[in-house]
Amino acid sequence: MAVLSVNVNKIATLRNSRGGDVPNLVQVAKDIEEFGGQGITIHPRPDERHIRYQDAFDLKEIVTTELNIEGNPIPKFKKLVLDVNPKQVTLVPDGDDNITSDAGWDTITHQSFLKDVIAEFKEAGIRTSIFIDTGNPALIEAAATTGADRVELYTEKFAVEYGKGNIGVITEYAEAAKLAKQLGMGVNAGHDLSLKNINFFAKHIPELDEVSIGHALISEALYYGLQNVVNMYLYKLQDVL
Repeated sequence: MAVLSVNVNKIATLRNSRGGDVPNLVQVAKDIEEFGGQGITIHPRPDERHIRYQDAFDLKEIVTTELNIEGNPIPKFKKLVLDVNPKQVTLVPDGDDNITSDAGWDTITHQSFLKDVIAEFKEAGIRTSIFIDTGNPALIEAAATTGADRVELYTEKFAVEYGKGNIGVITEYAEAAKLAKQLGMGVNAGHDLSLKNINFFAKHIPELDEVSIGHALISEALYYGLQNVVNMYLYKLQDVL
């Protein structure tokens, strides 16, 4: 069964909208783990508009499952990751002004850069994952030569096409996952995965190690409650076995 890592960026966004500490990010992370969540993901950006860099240190102290820190490996981010030493770092090629992640790495063009960054993180004992598009197998092959432990499949295209009824799009993701596994990498996935599509996705990607879900999960929790939603995702992931 794929691990469910819950991205808590939206909790931080809500907290920051009023100042203060409500909702309390650390308590929410504790609750998610108590409800059965198997990891906590954060994506701090340079302007700290949702996750603050201090949040990473605070979460490191209390997360008992897996802390995954996503972001563009600019010097400030690299220092944060090395200081916090999470279980996993996911490299995402975000611009400073990105509202959300919107593309994977060009692992061919940025091969040398990624090799250097990944070597530094792996020396510190941190598992590394590269956020990547799935349409070009050469990008998966190049990801393997960077030394990355895993790739994270960028699933926005899947979610959009699946929502239109174009279920054949899953073939692209299945082939990418199979290739990544053949090349010795683990397979994560994230972006726009939701209760509507997660079971279908996981059933067709047997190589799947982990999903990172935030925006949809927190939005769904407004209707069903956080504990219910975490368990609904766990059920849908387990139902593929």
